[in-house]
Amino acid sequence: MYDTEPLTEIDPSDIGFRIDPVLARSWLLVNGAQPERFEHASHSRADIVVFDIEDAVAPKDKDTARQNVVDWMNRGHSDWVRINGFGTPWWAADIEALSATSIGGIMLAMVESVDHITETARRLPNVPIVALVETARGLERITEIAATKGTFRLAFGIGDFRRDTGFGENPSTLAYARSRFTIAAKAANLPSAIDGPTVGSSALKLSEAAAVSAEFGMTGKICLTPDQCATVNEGLSPSQDEISWAREFFAEFEAAGGEIRNGSDLPRIARATKILDLARSYGIVQSEYDDDHRPPPTDTFHY
Repeated sequence: MYDTEPLTEIDPSDIGFRIDPVLARSWLLVNGAQPERFEHASHSRADIVVFDIEDAVAPKDKDTARQNVVDWMNRGHSDWVRINGFGTPWWAADIEALSATSIGGIMLAMVESVDHITETARRLPNVPIVALVETARGLERITEIAATKGTFRLAFGIGDFRRDTGFGENPSTLAYARSRFTIAAKAANLPSAIDGPTVGSSALKLSEAAAVSAEFGMTGKICLTPDQCATVNEGLSPSQDEISWAREFFAEFEAAGGEIRNGSDLPRIARATKILDLARSYGIVQSEYDDDHRPPPTDTFHY
């Protein structure tokens, strides 16, 4: 487990690079009761750091963990926090303590209905909320949760969902649930959903899990250790084969005169554009080549 793993030495020159949460792939959970890990997390490859004062923290340590996170935020940081669920004894105190900080966003645990989001958003105006859906009841209401004003992204709490339903961990067993997340997010015009974490340190297992997330259209994944972030980032980024295909497509399109030839060109243009936009956002490719090999907006094409 993450709480017992030794810390590796921090390289002061290797500062973590945060990414717009709309595009963020790796969402690193960090135990709020262990402030000695905060600096290490901030130097990790995580797209988003999420300090956890919910599931990782025993009830007797909730107040201490919350104060640890507040102190961190008050030192000029603006990371995310996973807070306790609506209706728990700690929800209101979490919000009150964090409302005066520079918090970047909230991951709200155990979301099961619209009012969990609306009440949290009312007390934390203008703070993005990731709705962590972790139960059968939440999944049944996920369309409404996604469409609720205040919901920024959806996240799949796999561990608690499996405990609630009795499901196994096989990807085919959870296919229906993952599909619901993706469809609900798309229907509500949200960024794609964030998949749940993978337990264990096997790079191969984690790479395979990230591939499953991508297969179901999920573009983020919760990470349990800093070491998981690089593998997740790679697995949820455009591959070199995809980037090569996008570049070759645009080169061929331009060589043919830049005119749409049939109905299949539009979806290919959209796919190639998305691949190159993401690759640039993630720092995988430079912009010079692609800006010179990209067609104008679709409304300027000759039909």
